[in-house]
Amino acid sequence: MPAPFSENAILACVDKYFAVSHPSLLLARGDDCAVLRPSGPLCLSTDLFLEDVHFRRSYFTPREIGHKALAVNASDLAACGAKPLAFTLSLGLPPDVGLETLDGLFAGMSALAERLRMGLAGGDLSRADKLCLSITAWGEGGGRAGTGRHWLSRSGAQPGEVLFLIGDLGLARTGFELLEAEGRKTLETWPAACAAHLVPQPQVDAGQILSRLGQADHPPVLMDLSDGLARDLPRLLGLPHSGLGAELLIPEAMLHQELVRYARGRGREPVREAYLGGEDYALLGACIPQLLSSLHAALPELREIGTVTDSGDIRLNGALVGDDLGFDHFK
Repeated sequence: MPAPFSENAILACVDKYFAVSHPSLLLARGDDCAVLRPSGPLCLSTDLFLEDVHFRRSYFTPREIGHKALAVNASDLAACGAKPLAFTLSLGLPPDVGLETLDGLFAGMSALAERLRMGLAGGDLSRADKLCLSITAWGEGGGRAGTGRHWLSRSGAQPGEVLFLIGDLGLARTGFELLEAEGRKTLETWPAACAAHLVPQPQVDAGQILSRLGQADHPPVLMDLSDGLARDLPRLLGLPHSGLGAELLIPEAMLHQELVRYARGRGREPVREAYLGGEDYALLGACIPQLLSSLHAALPELREIGTVTDSGDIRLNGALVGDDLGFDHFK
């Protein structure tokens, strides 16, 4: 049974893991509003993280829930090339969640917050039927000195630009399917796939490097790859209104071996599985060819996956792909 609960007990648990004051805040946590200390443009993101929609307590540990809830917001900041600063947390708690669960949740969240140097500015508490977390995170725009631009955007790709990726494609999808079918016992034989779903690692450092290396007249375009390449690439290209397209070249050798083994074992095509993806929390971008040498030097993990075209459609390894693939919350 859960430990005896009260709002003060929950707040004391929060204070155990998160410092009340932080360099990003002018006013320590506990007042009616957070007072920020911006030195430039703020990049802000908000996400819901809902039980049985985004995670299941049957195979997520509390620590993993806390980590991932913050990681998905940090990934959005990475896509803007922003330096993470702070966040707010609102919690909806069902009757069967006790302080032991919250202890693990805050431990996982605070470990990532400490690594990213993010402060907790405040939030809200409520009862709920299921465990619900809502995080709003903000970061400071970066960019190259003297360019007048302090963040990266997903819009502005042009024909002839090179499409690139930082992170794994489709691995989290593999982990999700395995965990849904077999629970945590699958971690023993599919550790990388399960970790990709349970504890994604936001590409914050890579986002800031891309922001700094971009040329003033045409910086890279960049976005967080959270709904799978099949759904997010059209967003990067501004389809269907932009008239842009893409010629993708994704060899099987580029994919993680756990994804390949899983797909082959179920009679599926690994590259298609990777293209569908979902919850990759990688970075997808496009840049002018002249930037590639400096990007490769600074980010050895960056991989080229194709080119932007003016065809109005997307081809994957020469084959035309449909326009209604990938993850959708409402399907």
